[in-house]
Amino acid sequence: MMGAPSFEFRVLGPLTVLKDGAELPMSANRELAILACLLLNANRVMSVERLIEAVWAGSAPRSAWRQVAICVSRLRRTLGAGVIETSSPGYLLRAAPDSIDWVRFKALVAQARGHAASGLREQAVQVLREALALWQGNPFEDIRGLRYDVARMAESRLEALETCLELEIELGRHHQVIPELLALVAESPFRERVRAQLMLAQYRAGRRAEALRTYQETRRYLLDQIGLEPGPALRRLHEQILRDESALMRPPAHRTVPGQVVPCQLPPQVLPFVGREEELAAMNAALRPDPEVAVPGVTVLSGPVGVGKSTLALRWAHSRIDWFPDGQLYADMTELTTADGGGLEAVLDRFLRALGVAGADIPAGRAEKLALYRSCTARRRLLVVLDGVRDGDQARALLPGGAGCRVVITSTDPLDDLVARQGAHREFLRPLPEAAARELADLLVDTAAGAQAVSDLVATSCGSPLSLRLGAARLQSRRPARSGYG
Repeated sequence: MMGAPSFEFRVLGPLTVLKDGAELPMSANRELAILACLLLNANRVMSVERLIEAVWAGSAPRSAWRQVAICVSRLRRTLGAGVIETSSPGYLLRAAPDSIDWVRFKALVAQARGHAASGLREQAVQVLREALALWQGNPFEDIRGLRYDVARMAESRLEALETCLELEIELGRHHQVIPELLALVAESPFRERVRAQLMLAQYRAGRRAEALRTYQETRRYLLDQIGLEPGPALRRLHEQILRDESALMRPPAHRTVPGQVVPCQLPPQVLPFVGREEELAAMNAALRPDPEVAVPGVTVLSGPVGVGKSTLALRWAHSRIDWFPDGQLYADMTELTTADGGGLEAVLDRFLRALGVAGADIPAGRAEKLALYRSCTARRRLLVVLDGVRDGDQARALLPGGAGCRVVITSTDPLDDLVARQGAHREFLRPLPEAAARELADLLVDTAAGAQAVSDLVATSCGSPLSLRLGAARLQSRRPARSGYG
């Protein structure tokens, strides 16, 4: 009896599928787009709407649903039975984690991060080089509907390469990494971390004049392109090179950040809490920091006023604090009263101070604040809760910069634009079922109020947790105060 076929999916370059070692023919662009979207979210249900966005990028024809079904049918014939399943509201691709090179890449990077945190630089470099060797080109170059996924993947590769080169400089391999750093600067000229690494490698290699010239070229480029001076870290390194500080020749003993502030800004949970088991499980799946699972990192909780969006967000956030050792940031976005988004700067100021930036070091301009905020969050495992977001633009401005960060957004608006552009996971919250509403009412109302009062409260609330809580408070306030005499 023959066993199940063995698959290998390569997406870090031209999309390639190997079945039992033989490459399968993949030519139709629409089928490739659907397969790519399913692979990036392997073992998770992808809605038909998301697949349509991946194929047509906002310009779908009326027949899009039928065409997606046709493409999935063809993919099933190519891949064989059991690989792509129908699962409401769309489809799911079953794949072993080690069969997808993108998932293997992320797992190796996470392993290397653990080695580096333990001071095992040599092992970390070896694992990072193994991860980077998986890249064979640019993923999904012709699939416009996946451009944000492509940007996320490219950012992960650059972060891994930067970390690898930094570790190699610390290991004394500054001569060897200079050519690679020069190529990386040409590829990503705005990344100041790479330019700082190049300057340090040049200085340690005895090429002080070249290091200073690299700084001057960087300064001219940034001023010409975006009108900004280099950031504080790059300016400080330039001053250290000018002074020939001896500390530049000594690698740090350990890659930690002394005194790093860990913010814990979550408000208290709203208690008692009942129900929402399915929503909590979906949030766990969408937001877990598992390197073997490709996730967008953003969940939107949408629904009408009073349905319990904020309560659910805080319930989940408090239950998963251990997932985010670098802290939790929280903003009540309903406090932003200016329609032009000016209030966002106040939120950014609060977030930056919570992340350890001194007030005097917070830039005045909004663009510079955003850049600093994303730099501060780039290498942290951080949770950001944005409660009561008005629209997608408001939320996008506060998305953190790191692949290890997760974001929970609550809004009465479905935020379709954010879901489409960021690949966010969305949960539409509906009123509580009658059984859960009655359970909450029983917890909120004293038994002395009577069963009929509780039944009336459940009926009039229509499953709205806020209505239940307000009604229960009114019931309690109407009860006569107990006499102090027996």
